[in-house]
Amino acid sequence: MATTAELFEEPFVADEYIERLAWRTPGGGSRGGEAFDPKRLLEEFVNHIQELQVMDERIQRKVEKLEQQCQKEAKEFAKKVQELQKSNQVAFQHFQELDEHISYVATKVCHLGDQLEGVNTPRQRAVEAQKLMKYFNEFLDGELKSDVFTNSEKIKEAADIIQKLHLIAQELPFDRFSEVKSKIASKYHDLECQLIQEFTSAQRRGEIFRMREVAAVLLHFKGYSHCVDVYIKQCQEGAFLRSDVFEDAAILCQRVNKQVGEVFSNPETVLAKLIQNIFEVKLQSYVKDQLEEHRKSDAEQYLKNLYDLYTRTTNLSSKLMEFNLGTDKQTFLSKLIKSIFISYLENYIEVEIGYLKSRSAMILQRYYDSKNHQKRSIGTGGIQDLKERIRQRTNLPLGPSIDTHGETFLSQEVVVNLLQETKQAFERCHRLSDPSDLPKNAFRIFSMLVEFLCTEHIDYALETGLAGIPSSDSKNANLYFLDVVHQANTIFHLFDKQFNDHLMPLISSSPKLSECLQKKKDIIEQMEVKLDMGIDRTLNCMIGQMKHILAAEQKKTDFKPEDENNVLIQYTNACVKVCGYVRKQVEKIRNSMDGKNVDTVLMELGVRFHRLIYEHLQQYSYSCMGGMLAICDVAEYRKCAKDFKVSIYRLVMYSHVEISSRTLILIICFFFIKIVCFCLNIAILCADVIYSATIPAALYHAQIAVSW
Repeated sequence: MATTAELFEEPFVADEYIERLAWRTPGGGSRGGEAFDPKRLLEEFVNHIQELQVMDERIQRKVEKLEQQCQKEAKEFAKKVQELQKSNQVAFQHFQELDEHISYVATKVCHLGDQLEGVNTPRQRAVEAQKLMKYFNEFLDGELKSDVFTNSEKIKEAADIIQKLHLIAQELPFDRFSEVKSKIASKYHDLECQLIQEFTSAQRRGEIFRMREVAAVLLHFKGYSHCVDVYIKQCQEGAFLRSDVFEDAAILCQRVNKQVGEVFSNPETVLAKLIQNIFEVKLQSYVKDQLEEHRKSDAEQYLKNLYDLYTRTTNLSSKLMEFNLGTDKQTFLSKLIKSIFISYLENYIEVEIGYLKSRSAMILQRYYDSKNHQKRSIGTGGIQDLKERIRQRTNLPLGPSIDTHGETFLSQEVVVNLLQETKQAFERCHRLSDPSDLPKNAFRIFSMLVEFLCTEHIDYALETGLAGIPSSDSKNANLYFLDVVHQANTIFHLFDKQFNDHLMPLISSSPKLSECLQKKKDIIEQMEVKLDMGIDRTLNCMIGQMKHILAAEQKKTDFKPEDENNVLIQYTNACVKVCGYVRKQVEKIRNSMDGKNVDTVLMELGVRFHRLIYEHLQQYSYSCMGGMLAICDVAEYRKCAKDFKVSIYRLVMYSHVEISSRTLILIICFFFIKIVCFCLNIAILCADVIYSATIPAALYHAQIAVSW
């Protein structure tokens, strides 16, 4: 059986169990070369089965015995539980009886206590009145003999007595008890001074417990507020030694906040009084010294100091919000800040606008001085308005052209300075303006920006640029207005960014928003009109330059050479120079503009360029080789036009070139009337290869020529 028990291993697996049994049986496997003996293995299995049956019977008997024992113990446990429940019920009944008895006794005791108190309270009052009468008699006799008045260690008891005597003396008639009342008042004042002195000494020694005792006694005296003042004054001794008064104030309030609750019974009142004293004395004096120094002499430094001091004061107020200062600490701190800065904030926006105006004017004037330029005045009034309307309708340059030597009179440095000044003004306006006045003040600052940046700088540069554009018949004109366009575009992007980033948050929820948007829209439209006018006149000048090139370089013999057998050029010199000039101008337009403006201007230039070439080619008569050379020039012009990369322009160019090609084919046909068939073949070949759309018209005109 021991062997059988050894075969049962955890975890039990039947197959492994059989294998282990066969392995232990001699002849049950191939161990050491032994032969397999099935009979012996069968005999071993039968014996082992019998052993297992015996083991099973024994274990079954043991299980039955344990089950009987468990049932017996369960019955005993249930019996014990029933007995304990009965005992618990009896104990609970006893507890209820005891509770009722205790309640009854407590009621009796309370009733007895009330009776004793009703008897003892009048007795105590009588004893206290007797003592007060005894002390009053001493004052009446003029000699204080009681130990409570002569012993300095009993100042607390003496203070309590004299405070009560002082209240009683207030009710006595003055004519009979004037002397006693004066003596009591004198003693009252002496004790009050002694207590305050004791409180001061304890504060210097750092004895919190003694300070709390004295403060509790002084709470019923008239001089309690003086005690608080002494505490506040002494707290500030040595607290403001550094240059940063705001940081010192925050540290002082933090330290006092931890201590004041241990000393006074109303810590929030004391702390609020300390903060009020700091604001009205220390901070107000510091702010006045910092601002009055520059208020009239240096507006820039005054505004910077005002913004900095107001910001630091509000930051200090935010830190103090963590402390317990009563129910409405937000209003309390706001009133303190207002009391300091009210005289400076009332006229803040006037100072801001005045400074911004003078500063912006100085920046512009300094720039024009660096360019040695005397800024000319742009006229206003009826005559100027009339000129402006005529110029817009006719695009005529009214007045003499101004040679600016290629200067655009636009400076990104000037713009950045103006925008930086305005940005700082917006920040100060946001911080220093009353919420109700914020949109109005922000609009005034924006108006200053529009006046000096848009009107005095950009608009002046546009007017100067317009005046500097030469007439269309000028030779070798310097067309720099596109540089003005490029810089004005860049500057206005910066202006628009500041509008969205700094102005919009200040006016987004006010009626001033629509007013600002309208003002911005008006200034944009005004500038766009002048930019369009300048670009249009610049394009006219470009076409004028092309006309000069064609007039100077294009000769009549180009398309009707004397020796047609010796023509070696692919296209004429005028075509080469015009195409080179056009490519340079196209590149300049692309560098000066962005977005759809490039396509729009290039399309307009392309239309005018095509019209110029079309009219130019109609002025000449053509020989056979001259006609072919003209076709080569047209192909080169078309190749140049492809650089415009404007799809709409290609369509226009193709449609008009068909007419041009038809005209050239007719010229060739009429010139060679005697060899009509040869000319007809040339026309058909040219039309088929280059302009297939013109075949029907070319054949038609060629047939008319043959019949004639």
